[in-house]
Amino acid sequence: MKLHSSRPSGVNTITGYGEGYVAVNGERRNSSVVVLADRVEPWQVSQFDRLTENDFVFLKNLGPEIVLLGTGARQRFPHPRLTAALAQAGIGLEVMDLQAACRTYNILVAEERKVAAALLFE
Repeated sequence: MKLHSSRPSGVNTITGYGEGYVAVNGERRNSSVVVLADRVEPWQVSQFDRLTENDFVFLKNLGPEIVLLGTGARQRFPHPRLTAALAQAGIGLEVMDLQAACRTYNILVAEERKVAAALLFE
């Protein structure tokens, strides 16, 4: 699906997504990635079942106020012990399927929120 929106200058937006990919500012990404307003970071997560506490410490260290965890084609919740670093830092976590995470990210970044979309591709 292609997404069309007016994006603030210099801000990363998700411009499309589909089976096995997401497009950030028109550039297609085929592996797990973290999208922030000012940068796109590779995310070394290849499977939901292999998420670790360190994966969420990495997200915490990016400095968002909220993390949108896109868990692929379906919504899956990580164990709370894995996400404890975010909770302890006061960073919100919303878990959703990848498509919902993409749409929600665009809304929040347009509102100038400090959001990170952690998008998992298996």
